[in-house]
Amino acid sequence: MSEPLAERMRPRMLDDYIGQKHLVGEGSVLRKMITSGRINSFILWGPPGVGKTTLAQIVASSLKVPFYTLSAVSSGVKDVRDVITKAESTRFFNSASPILFIDEIHRFSKSQQDSLLGAVEKGTITLIGATTENPSFEVIRPLLSRCQLYILKELAREDLLKLLDRAITKDKILSQIDIELKETDALLRYSGGDARKLLNILELVTTQNSQDGKLVITDELVKSALQTNPLAYDKDGEMHYDIISAFIKSIRGSDPDGALYWMARMIEGGEQPEFIARRLIISASEDIGLANPNALLLANAAFDAVMKIGWPEGRIPLAEAAVYLACSPKSNSSYLGIGAALAEVRESGNQPVPLHLRNAPTKLMAELGYSDGYKYSHDYPGHFAPQQYLPDELKDSRFWYAQHNSPNEEKLYEQMLKCWKEKYK
Repeated sequence: MSEPLAERMRPRMLDDYIGQKHLVGEGSVLRKMITSGRINSFILWGPPGVGKTTLAQIVASSLKVPFYTLSAVSSGVKDVRDVITKAESTRFFNSASPILFIDEIHRFSKSQQDSLLGAVEKGTITLIGATTENPSFEVIRPLLSRCQLYILKELAREDLLKLLDRAITKDKILSQIDIELKETDALLRYSGGDARKLLNILELVTTQNSQDGKLVITDELVKSALQTNPLAYDKDGEMHYDIISAFIKSIRGSDPDGALYWMARMIEGGEQPEFIARRLIISASEDIGLANPNALLLANAAFDAVMKIGWPEGRIPLAEAAVYLACSPKSNSSYLGIGAALAEVRESGNQPVPLHLRNAPTKLMAELGYSDGYKYSHDYPGHFAPQQYLPDELKDSRFWYAQHNSPNEEKLYEQMLKCWKEKYK
């Protein structure tokens, strides 16, 4: 059985490596290290299919050192220790350290990562880790501090086109077929910047359609071969957080089109509807707030509706709420207010409650002055009587500041001016 196209096309030398010029181009940091014959431990962070494993293999091949590889999915602490023992036995005096490549290093537990520290620090091994997740969240700080971090980018359009051309002209199998790339938009779009996915799609299309020795690749042919769009959306990965971030920021930025697009990405990616609904409720409180209190009501109603009717109809109330929130005036005065109040509590500690605000359910409490002097607001004109509601140490503090960009919040501000006058000016 022949190797998959993606494996057959894996570059063996740095000059054949496509993309990541900021790391491997002339004068770049990794190229300089490879040329010098000495490299430090590093972690490659980037999306799938951009060449992390390939780059690690090229580094080891260029330096001509033993290359060990472990998968965080299937390896344990014992496997790590076994590799370190082998590395110690194969390293010669003053030679470059053997390389240990760990794919998906973010899946290593803390104890597994701890087992690497000594060998990395002593130089017994040179660690190259690969991850699709943000290392600052997934890699322990002591290990991260011992490694350089290099970020790999999605392959650009010109990189992917170069890869397609090389596969068609250089691959031992595809070069035997008369292939014409008449259209490439579908190939590039469905690959999503992932070289492995691009080559897998190309191989699928050629396998299904090259029986007569001549193949003209069009967008329609690619769509027909794939049937469905292989969307990239990992509900437990960083893309999950990137997309929900884009969704929330679109609402905050008053862009209903952006909100609907990122919601559609989540829906097509299989996101749980209650997760989307919860984010809408948070956005209604944090970003719309007092500028339009109805936003929170609608977000709550959308949550209830989607839990009652489920998919696929649940997308409709969620979309209604997302558009309404995006189009609403914005205020985060309540969000900032509670943040300021929390900061004060952490700074000043447990300030005593003024006596007049305390309840007096017993005779002793009343004798001690509890509730003495409290003014019951409803007994006064306008249902308001000025008195101190903050602790003595904080009696002049302000936490809520109105934002004057909506009639709703402006009415609240004017009410406060009427009640408290100078305090709220």
